[in-house]
Amino acid sequence: MGKLQQGTTAFRKANFALFAGGFITFSILYDVQPLLPIFAKEFHVSAAAGSLTLSVTTLTLAISMLITSSLSEAWGRKIIMSVSLLLSSLIVIFTAFSPTFGSLLGFRILQGIVLAGLPAIAMAYLSEEVDPNSLGVAMGLYISGNSIGGMAGRIITGSVTDFFSWRIAMGCIGVISLLLSIWFWLNLPESKYFTPKPLKLKNLFASMYGHLRDPALLCLFGIAFILMGCFVTLYNYIGFQLLAPPYSLSQTIVGWIFIVYLTGTFSSTWMGKLSDKLGRRKVLWIGLLLMVTGAVMTLVAPLLIKIIGIAIFTFGFFGSHSIASSWVGRRAKTEKAQASSLYLFFYYSGSSLAGTAGGFFWTNYGWKGVIGFIIVLLLCAFPLSAKLSSIPVKMMQAN
Repeated sequence: MGKLQQGTTAFRKANFALFAGGFITFSILYDVQPLLPIFAKEFHVSAAAGSLTLSVTTLTLAISMLITSSLSEAWGRKIIMSVSLLLSSLIVIFTAFSPTFGSLLGFRILQGIVLAGLPAIAMAYLSEEVDPNSLGVAMGLYISGNSIGGMAGRIITGSVTDFFSWRIAMGCIGVISLLLSIWFWLNLPESKYFTPKPLKLKNLFASMYGHLRDPALLCLFGIAFILMGCFVTLYNYIGFQLLAPPYSLSQTIVGWIFIVYLTGTFSSTWMGKLSDKLGRRKVLWIGLLLMVTGAVMTLVAPLLIKIIGIAIFTFGFFGSHSIASSWVGRRAKTEKAQASSLYLFFYYSGSSLAGTAGGFFWTNYGWKGVIGFIIVLLLCAFPLSAKLSSIPVKMMQAN
């Protein structure tokens, strides 16, 4: 039997399971984002300090993925992903009982370590098990799970917090995630094209060095840093602006603004298909331009225009991420999980570093400062994508 192809039952089962896995991961990872103003107020910390509840998780996630992806090369893909999701769901429930800001950060650090078991391995699983002609669609569906999970996590915590408390909201996320984790374990097909390898640290560092010497992968890693850094920065601080005058929105309404994530659900799949037809490089440029356009639009005062700008920005981000992440899986010749984990290491490092740095611009320069910071970062992505485009076709595994 060949690799998973679009239209088959096995393809649907694998994609629905990984959709659920992405949903769990991103709902847990970002459920604190609409709560940053609440944390700042309840625990008497600054906006930048409050953002650490997200930044410490993405940073430990980035570092831990370099280890867990290598463990998966020896132990297998499914078992690590399944255990990761189950433990992450339990930790969310424990986090809801945090008595102090320090304990909250402690649970979020642990959360990042445990969550690392899914993201890089999921992309490697798809690259190994899915037919190349269906990979763009499969990766797009997985990224869609990420976007819907991120949206649902934010909406649930924002809405439930408004009516009850942030602790009950996080408890709800934990229970939902636990049920979906069990479903994931029972439904994801076992790997058929994965060959376990002995875990040797010498080989681990040698292969990592090999990936870092590949100019195409380096460009993709840099683009990942910029994409996620910009995305998290915008969403970290938009809540502070919308809760304050002249908007003075409620926590529930701010949470529901994240419904624009649905544009990411569509764009990750649609732009993935488009890249299979037109080529990744062209569609990646389009995604970056959309992010710039959307960011600039959020500077306009009317709320409707601002929300449309956020939606365009989100559309461009998820489409760009879908293309870049699938490109890594095609480009890497060996140790695909490690290549994917390096991509996500830079991706989440961008989230941690830029997401926290954005607090400085918010505190000192307001929303214009935040958007200026984002635009500068995005402008740095264009030279990287140009360099990526200049690499001879014969050097690329897939154009």
